[in-house]
Amino acid sequence: MEKLSSIGQLEWLRNKILSRKKEGRTQVHVCMTGCRAYGAAGVLEALNEETRNQGLSKQVEIRATGCHGFCAKAPVVAIEPMGVQYQEVEPTDAAEIVALTLKRKQLIDRLAYLAPKTLQPIFYRDQIPFYAKQERRVLANCGRIDPTNIEHYIAAGGYQALVKALSKMAPDQVIAEVQSAKLRGRGGAGFPTGLKWKFARQAAGRPKYVVCNADEGDPGAFMDRAILEGDPHAVVEGMLLGAYAMGSEYGFIYVREEYPIAIDHLTIAIEQAKELGLLGENILGTGTHFDLSLRLGAGAFVCGEETALMASIEGQRGMPRARPPFPAQAGIDGKPTNINNVETWANVPLIIKNGADWYGEVGTADSKGTKIFSLAGKVINTGLVEVPIGSTVKEVIFDIGGGIPKGRAFKAVQMGGPAGGCVPPQFLNLTIDYDTIQRIGAIMGSGGMVVMDENNCMVEIARFFLSFTQSESCGKCAPCRLGTTQLLEIL
Repeated sequence: MEKLSSIGQLEWLRNKILSRKKEGRTQVHVCMTGCRAYGAAGVLEALNEETRNQGLSKQVEIRATGCHGFCAKAPVVAIEPMGVQYQEVEPTDAAEIVALTLKRKQLIDRLAYLAPKTLQPIFYRDQIPFYAKQERRVLANCGRIDPTNIEHYIAAGGYQALVKALSKMAPDQVIAEVQSAKLRGRGGAGFPTGLKWKFARQAAGRPKYVVCNADEGDPGAFMDRAILEGDPHAVVEGMLLGAYAMGSEYGFIYVREEYPIAIDHLTIAIEQAKELGLLGENILGTGTHFDLSLRLGAGAFVCGEETALMASIEGQRGMPRARPPFPAQAGIDGKPTNINNVETWANVPLIIKNGADWYGEVGTADSKGTKIFSLAGKVINTGLVEVPIGSTVKEVIFDIGGGIPKGRAFKAVQMGGPAGGCVPPQFLNLTIDYDTIQRIGAIMGSGGMVVMDENNCMVEIARFFLSFTQSESCGKCAPCRLGTTQLLEIL
């Protein structure tokens, strides 16, 4: 790839990529992240082989993508523009998929999702209940683009937000737009992101750092991993926008070493962005400088806390420190530092590209946008779910998640990781937002939801959460104290 030296050249490249897109060409999207554990690599290889053998190589593109979300039905394969989704696909199904669906547009009943009550096949993704109530904004590219190909991200509108900011917006305007959107930190605390950026911009001292916290340590949580694996450039672009707004020239992505696919895709994304001139010196000829690098965490749960994370980046033992001073005033090496989590950064390009008014069309008065949850435990449709903030617990677990297996009764859902709490049946109609959930002793947290049924089969996980709550938090704040009490009652 040739380095781009102006904004105009990036737009020229985008148009060139789009012009190469062949009309009428079918795309087969194969999840190659979480579905790998269920044999997706074999499915991908078999589909490639069958399209060659049956003479469809020029008419069909077999694309390796990130997570489609429906982890309970892995491996998942989607066919566009038909809108068809097949589930639990095996390599031996490839010949039939190519011969029937790709060649003749015939649908295969046994690979389709079955309606729970009628057992009738549902072939089209937008009709499957798991997806029907979702609002996939941050996850829009996951499961659709090849995360290792920057051209796919650019063709999907990637880096348009960066172009808009660099050509039409002053740094303060970028911050004002994020504030107007009422974006709150998706890592758990829910602090207003724009205000956090404003503090960092106003802080004295150079250099300034921006950091992505990808040390996703809550048991059962895999939201950040899925974004990094399926759409890494969204995080890179978000950090570029934040760096421009705050006046930073250096950034770090602190990612768990246990996430090898995420690390691989991030490494490729950063290299590609540098090669195109979207990272480094004089980005797109605008005089903006920003370097980005990875730092690998060794798996210490405590390094998810921002001051411990900064200590780890500095090469020290990851231990929290007292605040103030806050990172915005004295962070890495004592310099102003801003830390946001993966999902927060991935929201930023959407806000700048589409505007705060568009962003605020979903959500609540004080918590705008969507939230991604990893739905795990005793629920039929485990997977990755993105819904408007303000959706109810019942909608997520029963309408999207399909309810509890084997007709058992719902007992509780653990939210917010070890520092969170449990939501029992009487609160199923409670709206999921930062403030409402906290009033009953739980927290929305980073988005982990572990469902328990009447047989209490999640007792060991609950004990695990409890051990963290007792050993790694003071137990004095309301979420920790009430969360511990609720866990004890369930046990």
